[in-house]
Amino acid sequence: MHDRALAILTELTQRLLEEGSQPSALRHITDTALRLFNADHASVRLCAPDGRLEAGARSGVGCEFPALPFHKGQGLLGWVAQTGTSVRVADSAREPRFVDRRERGFAVGSLLCVPVRGGGRTLGVLSLSSAARGAFSEHDEELARLLAGAAAQALRAAELQKLALTDSQTLAYNRRYLVPRLCEEMERAQRNAAPLCVLLMDLDHFKRVNDEHGHAVGDAVLRRFADAVRACVRAVDVIVRRGGEEFVLIMPGTDEAQARIVAERVRRRLASGPLYVRDGLLLSQTVSIGIAGWDGRETPESLEERADLAMYEAKRRGRNRVALASELGLATGAGAESAASAR
Repeated sequence: MHDRALAILTELTQRLLEEGSQPSALRHITDTALRLFNADHASVRLCAPDGRLEAGARSGVGCEFPALPFHKGQGLLGWVAQTGTSVRVADSAREPRFVDRRERGFAVGSLLCVPVRGGGRTLGVLSLSSAARGAFSEHDEELARLLAGAAAQALRAAELQKLALTDSQTLAYNRRYLVPRLCEEMERAQRNAAPLCVLLMDLDHFKRVNDEHGHAVGDAVLRRFADAVRACVRAVDVIVRRGGEEFVLIMPGTDEAQARIVAERVRRRLASGPLYVRDGLLLSQTVSIGIAGWDGRETPESLEERADLAMYEAKRRGRNRVALASELGLATGAGAESAASAR
């Protein structure tokens, strides 16, 4: 391996060790690919459970255009994802597996595609392309495999980190994730001058479910509720199980009026009919929801507390309701005494 390539890979390894975000780690991979190879475009596609090849990161020409949709078995990328085999194409015009699309936004003369493998399975595909023909050598293919190995480590690390921060029963994030993610979203909201809202959701009379049907049924109800919330929100919204039957929904770029619409959607969905728990068992369940919008200054704990107080006000008013902290006069820094009285 040339000294320059070794130095670049060593630098990449250090950056990946310091990087905590999967998207940023993958972007380091594609940026590094452009430094190592005679490529115009580099991408990492991730294998989704439904067979889609999602764009994890892209660098180089054409990034201003949307990533083209691909599935396993479709095109050259799909073939590599399906077979777990590398492929190097000197002339795309002579490769029947290559799917040429005008909406790609850039010319592809030659390609190098390498599977990203980890844990005995194909996690994705590292793809390099050049407008020139014959741009990639056998040595490049060996080097690309090393780069794909680095991508696999980044993906596995992100996967393990997510497992550590995920509630196994509902697949929502767990409480350890709440404050760090709120800090991150607050920084982003401040940077972009965008609103940010938090919903505190608590299932009504949930103790009765556990007492009458057992904890296994209670766990199933929690899973159905988490699924119902996911069906009502955007991909950028973050659901966290705070503990027991309490969930927090973080809604970036959302003001209180928009958050109320979503909260009512969740409330109505749950109240509209019984939850299917298992064969022969349907249970009615409602939820009380409190909403607080970030004021641009308060701490994550203060924002969470105001949403909590609003939720308890919804409980006090009869449950199966939505309440806004701003309409209840719950200003930033509302004290614990108010929380106790709301309970």
